[in-house]
This record gives sequence, C-alpha cells and structure tokens, in this order.
Amino acid sequence: MTESKTFHNPVVEKAADPWVLKHTDGCYYFMSTKGNCLELTRSETLTGLASGHKKTIWSPQPGGRYSYNLWAPEIHRLDNNWYIYYTANDGGGDESRRICVLENIAADPLEGEWSWKGALQTPVPGLDGTVMTLRNQLYFLYAGYGHFPEYGSAVYIMRMDNPWTVTGEQQLLTAPTLKWEQQGGMAINEGPVILQRNGRVFLIYSASTTWSEDYSLGMLTMNEADDPLEPQSWEKSMMPVFCKSVENGIYATGHNSFTRSPDDLEDWIVYHALPAPGADASLRATRIQKFGWHPDGTPDFGIPLSDSQAIDVPAGE
Repeated sequence: MTESKTFHNPVVEKAADPWVLKHTDGCYYFMSTKGNCLELTRSETLTGLASGHKKTIWSPQPGGRYSYNLWAPEIHRLDNNWYIYYTANDGGGDESRRICVLENIAADPLEGEWSWKGALQTPVPGLDGTVMTLRNQLYFLYAGYGHFPEYGSAVYIMRMDNPWTVTGEQQLLTAPTLKWEQQGGMAINEGPVILQRNGRVFLIYSASTTWSEDYSLGMLTMNEADDPLEPQSWEKSMMPVFCKSVENGIYATGHNSFTRSPDDLEDWIVYHALPAPGADASLRATRIQKFGWHPDGTPDFGIPLSDSQAIDVPAGE
C-alpha cells in the first residue's frame, strides 16, 4: 500500500516505450526499452513500478542478427502462456530490424525459462509489434518500413496462426499523411496499441519522431463486429488524441500502453514524455494518468499532467 494518497509523475525515470500488463494475480508487469537486454518488473501497484521486483529475463548472444537495439518490449498472456514481443536488429540500419518473440510456459513470468520462438516473418522490416485478440482470432500489428519512400513507417496488420507465426497478406491501416504526423524531420506512425471497449476497437498509435516535442498519439476506430483486415473498417481521427502541454511542461507524449486500477474501476494510460522541447531522448520517462470516456463512447485522454501536480493514486492502491 502507498503511504500517501497522491503521487507525482514520472513514476519511472529514463524509461521509454513503457508497457504495463495487469495480470490476474493482481500484480503489474512492466517493461521498457533497455537497448541491450530485456528487463521485467513486477509491482503490486502502478505507482510503485520503479521499486518493483526486477529481473533481466533475456540477454542476446553477442554479435547476432537480433542482438542489438532491443526496443519496445511488450509482455502478453496468450493461450495460458507468456509471450514477449520486442524489436531488435544486427547493429546496422532499419532494414535489419525485426520483431522477435519469446515464450515462457511457467505460471510466473519471472520464473521458468524464456525460449526463443524466432523473428516474425513480416513482409517488410519494422518495429513496435503488438497483438490483438478479436473473436478468438489473433492479429499482429506493427510499424513497418519500406513501402513508402516518403514515410518513415506506417502501421500494418496481419493475421496470426499462433503467437509466433504471422500468415497471409498484410494490410496498411494508417500512414503518416497528416502534418502533425510529420514533425521532427520524418513522417512516422508507430507504436500501435489496442484498446477495446463499448463495442469498439481503438487503435492508438504514436506519430512524428520520438525526439520531437510534437510526438503525439493518434487514433483509429473500428466497430467490434467489423473485419480488422479491411482498411475501410477503420476511421482515422484527423487530430491527435493526446499531445504535449506547453502549459504543464510535458512534451513528446507517446508510445503508450493501457491498464486498469487495482480495483478495475479506473482506466489508466501509461506513456513516455520529455520534460522540455529538445530534451535528449535518454530523458524519456514513464508517466501514468487516469483517463475517461466521451459521451460518444470514445476515450478522453485529456492533457498530460504536470510533474509538479499531486495526482490521486489509482483506486484500490
């Protein structure tokens, strides 16, 4: 239990690309980009992520095809097993970047052995892989390079045969065609994450360069009954749904995940941000805040709260 009823952001310093999974054991499992290894943290509270139990669960063999630039790890619970999706490359350029998969069949992801399942055979190189389950079918979403020379990356979707195998054609869901998606010197859509609620599927993605103060979140919306592989099933919001607050001193808000409060009554967004325009990317830190819902059933993320603001702890802490 926290001693205070409030906390201040950031909850984890120097932690980019944050991913939080709330498991049925009541604990939160946290990952962020470390670069040379994968570290998993277990915490009983959302505000206590920094002081949770940490374990390095994967260090790649030196000099391999997937031994460098380990980015944006996500832990998922699928088919009663644990899977981690992360980006890695051979130390060269983007063309060698792939999304890799690890599996752990132990009940506790900090125990047992993480086994290498391979790199997903996506049609183009890419990063930021995530998984969606819809009507008992698995889908893989990622930020892919290569199809558009004028874009840095765009978000694609594919069907999955199992948690480590993609199948069939990929479909382009969103490319960075809007001005706010082209800040910082490159046009980028990346970091897809799925939020399912109110009979709809929301695909939240990050836009512009992560080092730009205008790194922000965009959104696609689909009716739950529609086919996610049909691009026309998705409606794209023309404006960002979460972006910097000059007034509150929070910049480059993006690469997020979603979770719930300990009592499951509140929705929380987990994201990284920078404390100033032009701040070094190494200063990206993990922040959390509660969000609500608009009357039309779409998420209302509000504006990023100041680091000086006392925030009520998640309900049930």
